[in-house]
Amino acid sequence: MPRKSLKPSPKVEWLSILDGEGNVDEALDPKLDADKSIYIYRLMLTARRLDERCLKMQRQGRIGTYGPCRGQEAAHCAATVLMEPEDWVVHAYREPGSFYHRGWPLETVLRFWGGFEEGCRPPDGVNDTPIAVPIATQCLHAMGIGWAMKLRKDAHAVLCYCGDGGTSEGDFHEALNFAGVYRLPVIFLVQNNHWAISLPRHKQTASETIAQKAIAYGFDGLQLDGNDPLAVYVGTKEAVDKAKKGGGPTLIEAITYRLSVHTTADDPTKYRKQEEVEKWEKLDPIPRYQKYLVKRKVLDQKLIDEIEKDVLAEVAAAVDRYEAGRDVDPLDCFGFLYDELPAELVAQREEFRLALEREGTAKE
Repeated sequence: MPRKSLKPSPKVEWLSILDGEGNVDEALDPKLDADKSIYIYRLMLTARRLDERCLKMQRQGRIGTYGPCRGQEAAHCAATVLMEPEDWVVHAYREPGSFYHRGWPLETVLRFWGGFEEGCRPPDGVNDTPIAVPIATQCLHAMGIGWAMKLRKDAHAVLCYCGDGGTSEGDFHEALNFAGVYRLPVIFLVQNNHWAISLPRHKQTASETIAQKAIAYGFDGLQLDGNDPLAVYVGTKEAVDKAKKGGGPTLIEAITYRLSVHTTADDPTKYRKQEEVEKWEKLDPIPRYQKYLVKRKVLDQKLIDEIEKDVLAEVAAAVDRYEAGRDVDPLDCFGFLYDELPAELVAQREEFRLALEREGTAKE
């Protein structure tokens, strides 16, 4: 028999609805109602303003190392609004808008970056997993939740966020393999911001797209404009609807860009050019979506100013609540490791206590 090209049945598509100036492809526009459109805009703006405040607080020593989301607001905010309370959302750590939408108080996010373990805990009754900083480990958690859903005949879905760096980890591929084999109701949303810290995407994989990796695992991939809230909404909705109907998983590659540092411990000027950043700033998802909503007469300057004022006040109030509960006993760091402290830690705790007493005496 002659050689022939194989044509796998899964497909990979590209989706974009808004251009950089907020002009829309009318045939693809989901035409969301005014309330939902304004809500997505406000959610993105809340993520941006909280992000800006966290950067300042880190520089002032009021929180620890922080990972910004500037430029990636559409990729996570426009996706999370599609998930019902009974669905599960599995976060990484660069999705403050999704945390907020799912019911996490803003001060809880601040507590996480401030080093409080309580900041990692989802609110009671919320179907979210804790924040996951080790990259791609959360993909296995999402797959496991999806597997449980299928075994229980639970007609809901799981949305799992990941970065392009996470796709270089074995955990990512194991999760996709199991999800494909068992046709699990999981949406893997990769926020491809072009940089895994200082490593560019083209040095992570030779694949033309990340979305096409889905083909190897037997399900569909979708690459979309991750700075276009409408494309993110439409693409995620299709994937969620398919998952809930028993159609299995989807891999979404949201093309976006990290306009800020990887974390506050990072200096991106060492590995990328300012010209690249400036090019992507022109595709910033928030002004882009704002232009679209103004053209649709959903937003006007008065409403834009009102939303801005409300969001800033909300972020400021969250900062106040966080700082009001920031006082802790330093000895608590020994209190949550063991039911009964080993002898060596008992000694360390006593040594630390005496050091604190000496420091207090010295200050007096």
